[in-house]
Amino acid sequence: MTLIPITATPTALALAGGSEPPDAAIAAALAGLPETAPVVIMVHGKGYRPGQFDRDPHHLLFAPRGGHGNSRNISWPRRLGFALPGPRAPLGLCIAFGWDAGGRIWAATAKADAASERLAALIALIRRFAPGRPVDLIGHSLGARVILGAVAQAEAGAVGRAILLAGADFTGRARQVLDTPAGKTSQFFNVTSRENDLFDFLFERALSPFGREAALGRGLRGADNWLDIQIDHAATVAGLRSLGLPLAAPPLRICHFSVYLRPGVFRLYRRLLHDREGLTLAQLRAALSETPDPRWSRLPRLVPAVRLSVPFRRRA
Repeated sequence: MTLIPITATPTALALAGGSEPPDAAIAAALAGLPETAPVVIMVHGKGYRPGQFDRDPHHLLFAPRGGHGNSRNISWPRRLGFALPGPRAPLGLCIAFGWDAGGRIWAATAKADAASERLAALIALIRRFAPGRPVDLIGHSLGARVILGAVAQAEAGAVGRAILLAGADFTGRARQVLDTPAGKTSQFFNVTSRENDLFDFLFERALSPFGREAALGRGLRGADNWLDIQIDHAATVAGLRSLGLPLAAPPLRICHFSVYLRPGVFRLYRRLLHDREGLTLAQLRAALSETPDPRWSRLPRLVPAVRLSVPFRRRA
């Protein structure tokens, strides 16, 4: 198994389900890993809470075979090509980073900023055992904010590729991260969808009530190492198909999870993580449209059959 589940507390990192530090497990996994094999850290978004059975990401999104509960709990490790059935050769090291993302959006955002310190510590730990090996990151929603915060604290060359899925963060903050040592040497793939417009809008209203900040879903252009990928943009879908990466047609709905539930998207993420020489940022930029559809452009087609997918209901 090439999957190591880790839980972040406010002060430390531990193997999921206990208090044992992850140092020995990571060192052992890295020792036998081919130099070209990726090291990938997965970061979940809002609502998950390690140790709480019905919200524990290690039993849900990060479970090797897919979790219980609902259709959102597909197995990220398996879809990314790590936790495969049968006697398969190691394809790299996959680390599941669990953090307490419970509470209202303001509390969860503050927790995301704290978790970014633990993620930066985890990246530094990996680099201690494998100094020349960059770490790739993939995260959804507030997990993207955790990733950006960690990149800002990392050393130059520590992070290879960062895949941000419907990121709950702001373009202004992302530009600040791009100006840090690790931000300058990393590659960022900002995966967006107009299906997420409502959630971007609500995030902006909650965290930037006067509209001074734009969510990542608006796109961030002008940076050589940043690429926006709007997966429900017709030209982008055609460009991905030309690269052998077909996507299913976007359903007519509002959804915060289509960036990992849409059939075909994990083919793209696997290629980005396992075939960085065969799928370069320059190739993607040349093939894909970088002019996003405007916010709410899908809204007229949603009426009257709107299906609303919300992250989690708040519990008393």
